[in-house]
Amino acid sequence: MRLENKVAIITGAASGMGASTAKLFATEGASVVVADLMKSEGGAVVAEIGAIGGEARFQLLDVTNEADWESVVAATIAAYGQIDILVNNAGVSGSNPDRLNIDTWDEQMNVNAKGVFLGMRAVIPAMQQAGRGSIVNISSISGFVGQNFVHMGYNAAKGAVRLATKAAAVQFANDGIRVNSVHPGVMPAMRTSQMTADPEVRRKMLSAIPMGREGRVEEVAYTNLFLASDESSYITGIEIPVDGGYLAM
Repeated sequence: MRLENKVAIITGAASGMGASTAKLFATEGASVVVADLMKSEGGAVVAEIGAIGGEARFQLLDVTNEADWESVVAATIAAYGQIDILVNNAGVSGSNPDRLNIDTWDEQMNVNAKGVFLGMRAVIPAMQQAGRGSIVNISSISGFVGQNFVHMGYNAAKGAVRLATKAAAVQFANDGIRVNSVHPGVMPAMRTSQMTADPEVRRKMLSAIPMGREGRVEEVAYTNLFLASDESSYITGIEIPVDGGYLAM
């Protein structure tokens, strides 16, 4: 198994790409901490993992809250004795039709950018002590290009994740910690999606994708698995688009 004897914290793991990643990691041998604000949905993911013989536990986490992060790390160490992997997946959609809304800007920076930094900040000391670790930060194709269908704050926050990933990769490489980013393209609409959930908007979005379809959450999960595993042991500071060729245009 590709993650045997490893412990992974996955944020936003109660649904979507996070849930898919949690279940995949568990089937590959990892003990998984399902970290999310949605307790019942997160508990359901834990139950699914248990039903297939995997090991998982739920931890309540608001990624913008430092105390929550401290609790998640402490609980993970207490339960499993180590932290090998962090997947910073939690985030909110930026498809607010009010493109100049300052509250949306603040939310994007707080959840999608600061939340990722707080996650790295929380786990890196434990990884440094162990002399190993893999951090996978979920950004977006929106971290590369400007777009009509999202608030500029979403592009800015996802761009911040992309560059913060590179900085962390350089700064902590000597500690045995690898840090990479994954950039999904058009995926199934999020719970928080507005413009991007509109069928006409999605039709236009899909028309710009060479492969002509939206991505599947498991396609992101398998990319996360590669970066989390020892198969990518000499890879750090890179970004991998999972976008059907969108960024190749």
